[in-house]
Amino acid sequence: MRATFRAGITVILLVMLSTASFAATIKTRYRHSSYHHLRHIRWVPVMLKGSHESLVKQNAEIDRLQLVRIQNDHDLEELIARDQLVGLPQSNFVRVDPRLEESRRYCRPWTRLFLEDFGQAYYKEFHQPIQVNSAVRTVEQQERLARYNHNAAPAEGETASSHLAGLTVDIAKRGMTRRQRAFAEKYLVNLRNLGLVEAVEERRQACFHVMVSDRYTSWRDSEKLAVAAGATRNSN
Repeated sequence: MRATFRAGITVILLVMLSTASFAATIKTRYRHSSYHHLRHIRWVPVMLKGSHESLVKQNAEIDRLQLVRIQNDHDLEELIARDQLVGLPQSNFVRVDPRLEESRRYCRPWTRLFLEDFGQAYYKEFHQPIQVNSAVRTVEQQERLARYNHNAAPAEGETASSHLAGLTVDIAKRGMTRRQRAFAEKYLVNLRNLGLVEAVEERRQACFHVMVSDRYTSWRDSEKLAVAAGATRNSN
């Protein structure tokens, strides 16, 4: 009887010791893993930070241009038929996410010019194209999106998504190296400072959200004239 009691006590002590050891091992591993995880996280300042003010500014630009918020597919098709929306560029410099529906691969003409220029500048530097993940949307589509994506902008109001007017695109950030991302940020910041785009670096969606003003067209033309004039002077 006494031997049985001692054996029972021994088993209980062994179980307690093994459980404590196991817990200590897990804790140590977790601490070790967390340390390495934290050690590899670097704080990267966001140069193109999203804000309520930015959304309001994008909608003010849409109102200034007197553009409609596209309600549904019928409205979308009418704008395409009137050439007020044009197809996204697809070339060596710009590619479109294959998951993007064919009917949503449209934007305003000046947004297309911006994509072509940005794509060429990026390709010249890295020999890789930029990728467009998203472009025009309808109000119906934005309402559906907001049901499962709580970060999506609303479909109406002063902070509504500027995708609804067709002048905004999302450019993929995923896969970019640090140098490529820095290049893209600098490029967009320069245009933003000129009042030609309103750009936001989105972290959850891993993209640059870029609304392009129609002023981009006249600025682009003036830049080309300046380059041509400079070339003429150099040849004389």
